[in-house]
Amino acid sequence: MSREKSPVIDPNGVGQANGQLFGLPFTTETAGVVIVPVPWDVTVSYSDGTAKGPKAILEASPQLDFYDPKIPQAWNIGIAMEAIDSKWLKRSKELRKLSSRYIQWLEAGSDPEEVLEMGIIQDEINEKCGYLFDWVKAATAHHLERGKLVGVLGGDHSSPLGLMHALAERNTEYGILQIDAHMDLRDAYEGFTFSHASIMFNALKIPQVSKLVQVGIRDYCEAEAALAAQSNGRIAVFYDRDLAEAAFDGKSWKKVCADIVKALPDKVYISFDIDGLDPKLCPGTGTPVPGGLEFEQAMYLIEQVAASGRKIIGFDLCEVSPRKKNDWDANVGARVLYRMANLAYKSHDSKFTKTLR
Repeated sequence: MSREKSPVIDPNGVGQANGQLFGLPFTTETAGVVIVPVPWDVTVSYSDGTAKGPKAILEASPQLDFYDPKIPQAWNIGIAMEAIDSKWLKRSKELRKLSSRYIQWLEAGSDPEEVLEMGIIQDEINEKCGYLFDWVKAATAHHLERGKLVGVLGGDHSSPLGLMHALAERNTEYGILQIDAHMDLRDAYEGFTFSHASIMFNALKIPQVSKLVQVGIRDYCEAEAALAAQSNGRIAVFYDRDLAEAAFDGKSWKKVCADIVKALPDKVYISFDIDGLDPKLCPGTGTPVPGGLEFEQAMYLIEQVAASGRKIIGFDLCEVSPRKKNDWDANVGARVLYRMANLAYKSHDSKFTKTLR
């Protein structure tokens, strides 16, 4: 990973309200990890608001303390986020009005008299979501070309598909570790090619994605389960119910994580939907589901990926939906983002790997 000399940081000082992610004094040129924010939630099928996630996390992030005993001087890695593009936020708001109307039409039984009008709306949304995909791919590829480790901060879970494609052009093979309440294996859910519920279905169209390992899954349809079961091992699912039953039987989380990590190839992309956590940690997220991982369970799993010698080549955090100022969801999201970014970077730096075991 490439970065320039670190600026001076007082890790014990007051969080800096300098408009930068975590209040760190880095730019996308000097940082080792670059975050691309994607303020987008056009196709969400329950509650919207995730388009506000990047801004809320940015505002909450300076309250985080930098020290991590397992990663000495983690703050010196350098994390910086691109400016949030107001153009995409504006487009998301405009298109969300249309998609809400279209989804309500579907849920009401699809009045045949409105088929033509709704078809036009569907086509427009698919076209504009395609534009976003192209933009995310180009924006993330720019930083990858400069030797940066890149993460996407959504937005809904459709946001990172462009990054997955950009990584595919630079890696012959990689796997995806998905922490999520949902499988997201629907084919163009609700007619939207780039639906948040179709992100992993679309990711599996990438030939370089050799494995999809899903963890925490607890809300899915029969067709999605069948797709996984019939994937000849390309999809491995660690259902939340099975994880709970293993714990009831006395199996440690350490052993469960060993099983999960074993299923992954040498290069790993981490896709973290915040609703993979217990909803008490993310009550505002668009589609909360009872159950899920505790914060340290999720972080321990990612630690074990890094400790195994596997390289984390990219990541995303999606579906954080704030409801008010000083929001709990954003607070938790900022901490997930910080820990995940640091662990991803350290997976490329052998001198720190031993500290994670």
